[in-house]
Order: sequence, then structure tokens, then C-alpha cells
Amino acid sequence: MTEPLFTNDTIVFGVLMIALGLIFYTESLKGGFWEKFYKIVPGLFMAYMLPAILTTIGLIAPEWTTTSDAGEIVTHKTNLYYVASRYLLPAALVLMTLSIDLKAVFNLGWRALVMFFTGTIGIVIGGPIAILLISIFSPETVGGAGPDAVWRGLSTLAGSWIGGGANQTAMLEIYGYNQAEYGKMVFVDIVVANVWMAILLIGIGRRAKINKWLKADTSSIDALKEKVSEFSEKVKRNPTVTDLMIIGAIAFGSVSIAHLCANFLAPFFGEVITNIKSPTIKNTFTFLDSTFFWMISIATIIAISLSYTKARNYEGAGASKFGSVFIYILVATIGMKIDITSIFDNPGLIAVGLIWMTIHAILLIGVAKLIKAPYFFLAVGSQANVGGAASAPIVASAFHPSLATVGVLLAVVGYAVGTLAAIGCTILMQLAAGS
Repeated sequence: MTEPLFTNDTIVFGVLMIALGLIFYTESLKGGFWEKFYKIVPGLFMAYMLPAILTTIGLIAPEWTTTSDAGEIVTHKTNLYYVASRYLLPAALVLMTLSIDLKAVFNLGWRALVMFFTGTIGIVIGGPIAILLISIFSPETVGGAGPDAVWRGLSTLAGSWIGGGANQTAMLEIYGYNQAEYGKMVFVDIVVANVWMAILLIGIGRRAKINKWLKADTSSIDALKEKVSEFSEKVKRNPTVTDLMIIGAIAFGSVSIAHLCANFLAPFFGEVITNIKSPTIKNTFTFLDSTFFWMISIATIIAISLSYTKARNYEGAGASKFGSVFIYILVATIGMKIDITSIFDNPGLIAVGLIWMTIHAILLIGVAKLIKAPYFFLAVGSQANVGGAASAPIVASAFHPSLATVGVLLAVVGYAVGTLAAIGCTILMQLAAGS
């Protein structure tokens, strides 16, 4: 990507905050164009799309290249997504989970797990079907031999879309895809996964109509939201500076503990995994050496533990509202990773990814209709697979801040099953490719 107009992270962060401010301001206007607009397009979607537009027109960029005086190509990256995902996301999870009723979360029932595993199956069968369909029109797109075989590269997408980054890396190691070509698969991952996330966000604005069409039973979700809202109203107060400082201490103190533990646990389990002789077992549990996995897991455990203490009363001082602010900042940094025009740069592989995701979506919709699952379970079940712990809580919290924990819990399941399910998917893709 060419050098954008703004390269300083401080300036870029300001641009993103101005964009978010404009979105919230226009969403607050009553009557006229904007009220009609936000009835169709959710504000969370705009928080994602507006930064993507800014990247597309060249104002900002997630990364870019320049040429040094010696003629060397130098790659530069923004640190905003890293900061948002490593510091603001766990802080948001803590603040949004403070008032959670874990028993009520479990009372959401079996439909949540069914929709999650339906999403997993959709990814497993979607890859080979996409290869078969594309091979009819463009066999070279899904061809290749040896380390350059496209099915080997697509195995990394399966790992990413069922588990996460650790599972994706494991698949790269297992199937030995040509790392010089790996960037193409990362590109498809980013584009297709983010297009699908955008569609899910749009659907949130129409969830009432979707639930009516699905004939969904939303009583358990409504009960959880009502319980949290009642508690929030009960402890609601005008926050003092002391309240705000304690909320900050709870949020970022928890983040520091999560990072401290993750920095110890990830290398420890990494060493344990390295000493495992069985390649299958080793690659199944590779996610345990991911600091991101441990950071998110520990932050969630801390948050759930605090929900059983008086710390939960800080919901009345606006704890979840601060969490929502952090989530919107994270969404904006995700949005800036997309250059809309880049969708047309590699149409063959993008087509494979889009067909793959379409099959995933069709299966989810069909099962949701069959078991009368709410749109919430469909959207979060999908993102717990495709987006993992970084975006599943974003989608969940768009329904209600208290539901962010559901997204995290399902995403952790995704980490656990990601590599094995991706291996199954890859075997089917290899057969589909005729290799």
C-alpha cells in the first residue's frame, strides 16, 4: 500500500476519534435523513466502514511502504490495532462483564452451542465445495503442486476461520505452504472475514424482522438483558472522580494481571508443546502458546470473578459505557485495515473465500430456522468461529454490553477445536483439488 496522508499514529487516532464522534452525533439527531439512515445502517457498522473509506481514499492506512535513500523497500505499520486489541479489548471485556449474571448466561441454553458448531461445520464443508465450484470455471485458481498447492494455503484460512491466529499458524506449519505466497491467503482472510462481519453488523439493525422470520425464541436473551438493565438502574448514580478512577483501576489493573500471567503461561505451555512427540497432539494444542489466548481468557476469568463482588456495583457509575467506548475504538482500528478497492486485486481467491463464507452463512441460516434460534446466536456463533476473540465480543455487545462474555466463551471453544477441525477441512479440500 502506498504511503497515506497521515502516518503518525497520534494523528491517525485523532482522525478515527473524530470519525466516531461524527457517527455518534449524527446518530443522536432526531428526525430527518439521519434518523432514517441509522434505522437501516447500525452505528457500529458505520464505525467499521468509515475508517475503511478513509483507508481507501488514502488518508490513513494499516501499513505502507516507502523507499529508503539506499533504494531499499521499507514497510511501516500502525500500532493502533495492536494497542486496541491488547489493551482496550480486555479492558472492555472486564467492564462489560462486571455486572454479568453467569447463571443467566448458561441459561441461554443449547442453541448457542448448536449455532457455534453449525458455523464450524459450515467452514469445514465450505472450503472443499468452494474449490469444486471454482475448479469448474477457473481450475488454475485452485491448482498448484507441492508447497504451492492452493489447498495448502487455504488450510490456513480454515485454521483462522474456526479458531484464530494460532490455529492459522499451526496449519501453515502442518501443510508447509509456500510462505512467499502466504500473504495472498492473509489478504483473503482479512477481506472476506471483514465483509462477512459487515453483513452481520447490518443484520443487527434488522434483528427484530430476522427473528420474526426465524420464529425465534428470544426469551432467554431478553431475560438476561432485562436482569442486567434492572441491576444497572438499581445501582445507577452520578459518577464521581473517585468512581471513574476506580473503574480505570479495575479495567487496566485487570489488563496488567492478564498480560503478566499470559507472558508466563504462553512460554510455559509453548515449551510443553514443543516437547510433545505426536505432531497431531502438538498442533491441536498449539493455541496454548498464544499470549493473546491467555490474555483474553484470564481477563474474562478476572471479570467473572469480580462480578461476584461489590465491584459489580460500578456498573451504576457507567462501567459498561466505558467498555463500549473501547469496543468502538477497536472496531474503528479493524475497519482501517480494509482498502475497499483491494477486493478486486485477486478476484479468483476472493471468489473462493466468498463462496466458502456463503456456504457457512447458508448452513447457519438453515439451522437457525430449523431450531428457531435467535439472530444473536447466529451472528455470535459465526463470529466466534470466523472472527475469534477479537470480534465475537464486538458483535455480541452490539446486542447488549452484558452479552460480550458469550462471544468470548464461544471463541475460546473455537481455539480448542480449531486445529483439528481445520485438518478435517484440509483433507476434504485436498480431495476436492484432486491432489
